[in-house]
Amino acid sequence: MSEPVTLYVCTTCRDAADPADGPRAGARLHDALAAALAARPGAPVRIAPVECLSVCKRACTVAVASPGRWTYVYGDLDPATSAEIILEGIGRYAGTPDGLVPWRERPQEFRKGVVARIPPAPGLS
Repeated sequence: MSEPVTLYVCTTCRDAADPADGPRAGARLHDALAAALAARPGAPVRIAPVECLSVCKRACTVAVASPGRWTYVYGDLDPATSAEIILEGIGRYAGTPDGLVPWRERPQEFRKGVVARIPPAPGLS
């Protein structure tokens, strides 16, 4: 693999149970992913927090992108339990030349939570 996969994490996603003054579910998911990634030295993943992915009805939401590969947006992720599952799915994505992971090889959360699949940008493959 040439470049690391970028995992965009919406840090403004809010869970219905989030207190008004506490960290939002998206920020908690970002923190959990950063901790899980730190335990995987050399993993080909870069985490980038973003303020909004505009998928508010499907919180928590992440997007996975890499030059020359399809981009995926996933929602309905649990900030308390999804970090390892997300990194497992991203590892499978990183192992493909085009980002297309066979349906049966995707984690269940990715199969059920896919929001969008976007083709590689022209001229970047």
